Amino acid sequence: MAERGRHPLAADLDHALERARPAWEALRGARIFVTGGTGFIGTWLLESFAWANARLSLDARLVALTRDPAGFAARAPHLAGGPTIELLRGDVRRYDPPPGAFSHVIHGATASSAALNDERPIEMFETIVDGTRRTLEVAEAAGAERVLLLSSGAVYGRQPPGVTHVPEEHLAGPDPTDPASAYGEGKRTAELLTTIWGRTHGVATIARCFAFVGPHLPLDAHFAIGNFIGDALHRRPIRLSGDGSPYRSYLYTADLAAWLWTILARGAPGRVYNVGSERGMPLWDTARCVHETLRAEGAQAPVRAREPDPAIPASRYVPSTRRARDELGLAEWIGLEDAIRRTWLWHAARRGRTPTPARQRRGVRAGRSATRPR
Repeated sequence: MAERGRHPLAADLDHALERARPAWEALRGARIFVTGGTGFIGTWLLESFAWANARLSLDARLVALTRDPAGFAARAPHLAGGPTIELLRGDVRRYDPPPGAFSHVIHGATASSAALNDERPIEMFETIVDGTRRTLEVAEAAGAERVLLLSSGAVYGRQPPGVTHVPEEHLAGPDPTDPASAYGEGKRTAELLTTIWGRTHGVATIARCFAFVGPHLPLDAHFAIGNFIGDALHRRPIRLSGDGSPYRSYLYTADLAAWLWTILARGAPGRVYNVGSERGMPLWDTARCVHETLRAEGAQAPVRAREPDPAIPASRYVPSTRRARDELGLAEWIGLEDAIRRTWLWHAARRGRTPTPARQRRGVRAGRSATRPR
């Protein structure tokens, strides 16, 4: 699948480099602090940073806060052992600031566990809010010029049935009387704190992240498309625990990296940008898309726990990304089928699986395809 010694994500990282080239140029000589730098999204930030830094000779440096430096070093030794990335051990709620000045801060650390939100909602809320407050204190002390908060589409609460793509101007929110809203309400408070910081200390922007697919995505967690790809990888029937009616959309992680670096470097002061795909579809159709895309690799047909009730409107979690497209020139360059294929290939290679020759050839051709958002 890849040349010996070649980075397995080289094509994706080249894509992120080219699509965010103006942002990389703005980061020459930067010193960047990232919280949550070893999670799913954070790993993509570090991968793309290391790649662009080396190829463009940016002379930039990055410090990433993590609770488990040793665990991350075992998973990604090419990042943990690099000369331009330093890992700082600490809990985002209370950590000693890294020494020196920083030009940019990306705050992405949060507890993303669905179980934690259900079982200990106060801990979830406090982790988000206290972690944001501490990171803004560090940003102020370090003289940061720009801060990017990685927020979530959860701040909108339940998407109304008549809204197919929720815009940034949508002012509804989670139900404050429901403990399950702890994550969404925590992110809303984090956005307020970040906005206040930006009014007095520097440029603050917010990326409201939706759903994503790509290498490094866990295949056994609470990410539906990851579970579908995991089923396909193990040649099990692709299982839906519900009726498959909720609408979701998935942006590929190489696009995600380009979007986040662009928003950090070029986003307008105080501006909020939705980050995700506009190609919404029911989870049942997503499961069928995984099956059709990976059928040649042995993917089994999807099955669902129950049939949908036509009397109940399907829930939606799909953004409008017009603001990011119009103001920053961002787009969904890699379509869903290609994203599924690339994700499968990466996980299969890590497990020693070899794609069929036909799929290998189609994967090469698909790498040049692109899909524009609606």
